[in-house]
Amino acid sequence: MNASDGSNHLQHDPRWLTLTEFTLASEPGNDRLAAEKVAEAIRQLPVNPARLERLKTAVSEAALNALEHGSHFQHELPVAIRVRARADAIQVDITDFGPQDIPSHTQSPDLAAKLRGEQTPRGWGFFLIEHMVDAVQITNQPSQHTIELFLYLEGAE
Repeated sequence: MNASDGSNHLQHDPRWLTLTEFTLASEPGNDRLAAEKVAEAIRQLPVNPARLERLKTAVSEAALNALEHGSHFQHELPVAIRVRARADAIQVDITDFGPQDIPSHTQSPDLAAKLRGEQTPRGWGFFLIEHMVDAVQITNQPSQHTIELFLYLEGAE
């Protein structure tokens, strides 16, 4: 479920159909708007309600990370979102245009260590994202950083 899980073959498959593309201003609260717009784009696809909620959670968290850590809530640095689908999967790309790379691996949160003050209370986002979708791919380029979320459709796992 992480950036090294072999999902790279998914993104280059020519059978992907773009369902929607949009940008959001880097403003607090737009993470929830991102999740709702993604849900609307895939409403006709066979995604059971529980998995849809998991995808929405992952999209919201990835968008929040892009807005806060990538674009630093700078209005002039939008976050771009693209939703694509094929017969067996959904892909959601969330791209920020800020200066900071998305880490490809972060330390797994340890609740006991956080309670003891040995880890920052923050740092749950990427852990949560990885556990809400089937695969995650991260791409860092100068001034452009993308997290790709993959959710397999019914019967495709």
